[in-house]
This record gives sequence, structure tokens and C-alpha cells, in this order.
Amino acid sequence: MREGEFISVMGPSGCGKSTLLHILGGLAQPSSGRVIIDGEEISSVNDSTRTDIRRRKIGFVFQRYNLLPTLTAEGNLEIAREIFGNGQENVHHVQDILKLLGLENKVKHKPSEMSGGEQQRVAIARAVINRPAILLADEPTGNLDTENSQVVLMMLQELNRTFNQSIIMITHNPEAAAVASRLIEMRDGRVIPHDHDVTYDRKENPTYI
Repeated sequence: MREGEFISVMGPSGCGKSTLLHILGGLAQPSSGRVIIDGEEISSVNDSTRTDIRRRKIGFVFQRYNLLPTLTAEGNLEIAREIFGNGQENVHHVQDILKLLGLENKVKHKPSEMSGGEQQRVAIARAVINRPAILLADEPTGNLDTENSQVVLMMLQELNRTFNQSIIMITHNPEAAAVASRLIEMRDGRVIPHDHDVTYDRKENPTYI
């Protein structure tokens, strides 16, 4: 995967999409092979090193928003910034992210005061607030209606275009997959090869994954 690419991984339920994402994100160990993110191998290191790489390099967005219900949107973002140790250095970046995701007027709202689409946008903001090398999104529109799904997908596209954010999105929905710049299809635990797939030269195009 090249820096700044937006990839969709699509396939039927049970084909291994989420397992692949968990392996790429260091949440599960591969049975064979290697996982290299931004030049660092995460598949053969110990748990603490893998956790540190994950903390510095990877943002996660899941189908469930996983926001802390007692905190406002701003509070949820601040917790993420404290955990990842960036302090106040990204103040302008935070404001840019909130503006891009249309959350400027929601920062003082708690999750119960927001729609599902707004909660998912806060979850996306939390995932990218510390400028991770890669954003991994597992069925990010799975709990949303059609209108909110389109909004969230557009926001992911804008993050990719505006901040050159590298994204891998898991989905079973062809319409959702179509927003990405490249599609990888899976079936029965394997990637389906296509003639149009491109292999990038590592020397000319440094890869993330």
C-alpha cells in the first residue's frame, strides 16, 4: 500500500476481512508472513513493542462507535490525545479535523446528544487526531442509514484527499467500496487476484503495508 492510498477490502461475511484488518492492526498474530507498517515490522515483535507501534502508527474506526458516553465529543478527543502523548502540539490539526468532519458545533455534546452519523464522525476524528500513518476502518457504515453512510464515506474521502491519510476500509457493500481508489476482493480467506491489480516498486514508491 502506498502512502496516501484509500483501499477498500470487500467480500461476503465470514471471508476473513476483519481477521485481515486485525492482523494489519497488530490486534492478532498472523500464522505466517510478515506485517510491515511505515517501515516497522509488527508481526514478530513482543506485545509491548507491538502496542507501542500500534499506538503511534495506527488509527481504528469500528462499526460500533465506542465513544465514552460520559464525555463530550471534545472530551473523547482529548482522552485520545493524552493516551497518544501529543499534548497541545496538534491544536491547529484538531481544529482542521473538526471543521472537515463538520463537528465544530458538536464538541460540547455527549454521544447521547448526537446522531449515529455524528458519533461515527467523532470516532473518525478520534482515530486520526494524532496523525496515524494508517487508518483502519472495519465496516464504518454498518450501523448507519443510507444518508449517514454517504456522509461518513464522503468524510473518509476528504480525509484521504486533504490530509493524504492512508486508509484501509473493510466492507461488504459495493457502494461503500466504490469510494476508495483501489479495491481488494476476498473470498474464503484469500485475496481474489485481478489482472488490473498493480504491484508498486518499493524503491520508487515506499509502501506502508
